[in-house]
Amino acid sequence: MMWARRLAAEALGTGFLLAAVVGSGIMGERLAGGNVAIALLANTLATGAMLVALILTFGPISGAHFNPAVTLADASQGGLSWREVPGYLAAQIAGAFAGAAAAHLMFSEPVFSVSRHARAGAAQLFSEFVATFGLLCVIWGCARLRSSAVPFAVGTYITGAYWFTSSTSFANPAVTLARSASDTFAGIRPGDAPGFILAQLAGAAAATLLFRWLVPVVVHDAERQAL
Repeated sequence: MMWARRLAAEALGTGFLLAAVVGSGIMGERLAGGNVAIALLANTLATGAMLVALILTFGPISGAHFNPAVTLADASQGGLSWREVPGYLAAQIAGAFAGAAAAHLMFSEPVFSVSRHARAGAAQLFSEFVATFGLLCVIWGCARLRSSAVPFAVGTYITGAYWFTSSTSFANPAVTLARSASDTFAGIRPGDAPGFILAQLAGAAAATLLFRWLVPVVVHDAERQAL
């Protein structure tokens, strides 16, 4: 029963995350009157705020990964059993597509449509590496040194990363796959998605290796204060 609850939490959390990403992109674009900067700002604030709320809500149940890169990194460090990984990944991907579909339906868009939004080139791939590397650094650093700050740190990091990366910081393979089925402001062409996903996985792996050396053991807040 607990396993089913964890998978449900991952699916629901990822679904709401995609509903926020795609839905706020549609709303922002419709209300911005052609001003892409305003549309992106609306998209950014909604996504960052939703991440904080979702991690606070589902974190105690499943860990609130909502991201295959995070799940794989966690499993590589023993935080999650490898036999549990396929279930987490399936829940995240299914939730992501369901969330994108829900956003489309709320705005009277087709349930799914192939995105034509080009996001290609070395700069964007490097941006996804940097975005995911930074995300995992924030997660590992806060989880090991100040665990209560994780929801706020992740939400604010993604809010910032939307603006300092040319790719607008997807930083999540499940998000990337679902956004390839959304021909909206938040979309990505299906042909561009594999490169994004490889860059994201590489960034996550690099950050995980760094933090194995940088913070090799979990230090709880109380223990840090006593040092």
